[in-house]
Amino acid sequence: MRTYELMFVVDPRVSDEDVVTMTQDYKNMITAGGSQITSEENWGRRKLAYPIEKLNEGKYVLLYVSSEIGKTALPEVEHRMRQNDKILRYLTVRTDEDLKRAARRPRPAAPATTVAPDGGEGAPEEEEV
Repeated sequence: MRTYELMFVVDPRVSDEDVVTMTQDYKNMITAGGSQITSEENWGRRKLAYPIEKLNEGKYVLLYVSSEIGKTALPEVEHRMRQNDKILRYLTVRTDEDLKRAARRPRPAAPATTVAPDGGEGAPEEEEV
């Protein structure tokens, strides 16, 4: 089973009802392709990190998708998002690979504290003149 995060940013001039309808259409495409929507988050209107098409805000939607290997409609969904003028940006990330890498990566040891030669910790004290 593979897991994905699909986030897209919608033009802020689009009504909330249209965003819900658009999201439902994409969810229907994903489930028709054999995948499952495990979670959906509507982040609402937020400021963009940089202007896109002279817009400073966008409406964010995040979908978590699970699918069997070889059974995914995500390429078709991405193609439709690319053609939709109301979508400013989209990004699909395969998250199961990140989880596997994190499990395999050894944890770094905590840095040891250094002890000064005079028995104290830290930088040497200044002498009074």
